[in-house]
Amino acid sequence: MSDQTLIEGDPLIAPSTTDHPLYEAVVEACKTVYDPEIPVNIFDLGLIYTIEIQEDAAVRVVMSLTAPGCPVAGEMPGWVADAVEAVPGVKQVDVEMTFQPQWGMDMMSDEARLELGFM
Repeated sequence: MSDQTLIEGDPLIAPSTTDHPLYEAVVEACKTVYDPEIPVNIFDLGLIYTIEIQEDAAVRVVMSLTAPGCPVAGEMPGWVADAVEAVPGVKQVDVEMTFQPQWGMDMMSDEARLELGFM
């Protein structure tokens, strides 16, 4: 969705495939990846925008970073791909980086806010 033209009313973040049997395992895999500068996993930080899982178990992850100039911008998609590829049943992983919409602290889970002292 990052390169597509949005029509008024379209969601800024595409919905995830939450009803797929692999969804929870893919989420747990994403939770093993941490931003080196923040002691919270990238899923709870809200950096994982979409987890799309096809019928053939190909997974597409759309993610962002806390800032476009993040020092691990070139490495983090690979970390996510490695974590998700290790999930039994996953056939292929494609990690796409986007900055639309821009990440904000309101995207963090309550757990992340609590961990970082924002609650």
